[in-house]
Amino acid sequence: MDNTKHRLVVVVGSVREGRFGPVAGSWVAEQARQHGGFDVEVVDLADFDIPTELPAVSPKAAGHDYPRPERLAPLTAALDGADAFILVTPEYNHSYPASLKAAIDWHYTQWTAKPVAFVSYGGAAGGRHAVLHLENVLTELHAVTIRDGLAFPLYYANWKDGRPLDPEAPGYAKTLLEQLSWWAGALRSARETAPYPG
Repeated sequence: MDNTKHRLVVVVGSVREGRFGPVAGSWVAEQARQHGGFDVEVVDLADFDIPTELPAVSPKAAGHDYPRPERLAPLTAALDGADAFILVTPEYNHSYPASLKAAIDWHYTQWTAKPVAFVSYGGAAGGRHAVLHLENVLTELHAVTIRDGLAFPLYYANWKDGRPLDPEAPGYAKTLLEQLSWWAGALRSARETAPYPG
């Protein structure tokens, strides 16, 4: 791995049958690779059987000794190794999917002092309600949320052949990635200099 690049994990948050998430996740991962500042890994939550029943002990208190199922080990390792995240999420009933919440809740320190950007999709709102809820959750986990995200309203009518029809979309993606890269570098340097006090 190129140590001059930031380790970016793109998380596809929906596990719903017929989901659009892998299409959006693949496109944004392509934009990140073209950016040149990231080593990109796509993590699809559909590849993991993530339980909703949690242990009694909190992941904050248990740290690396948190008793996760063995099947989550690759997910945990990917989140541990990341310098930055992009969460790709739909909007279900004005919020984000349970699969994404379960993945977040099984982890704690993996998000700490790392930047998180959002790519959302949905109906008229383009998934923005889901992102608002995620911003609250990730702030609680001491992550830094990126202001400029990507939202795709009416995605089912506005994408073709795996790409958004909006010609401005790559430019918006570049803005997101520039901000994410800046924060990834700043926060990685900070984590390497001193432990995060949280």
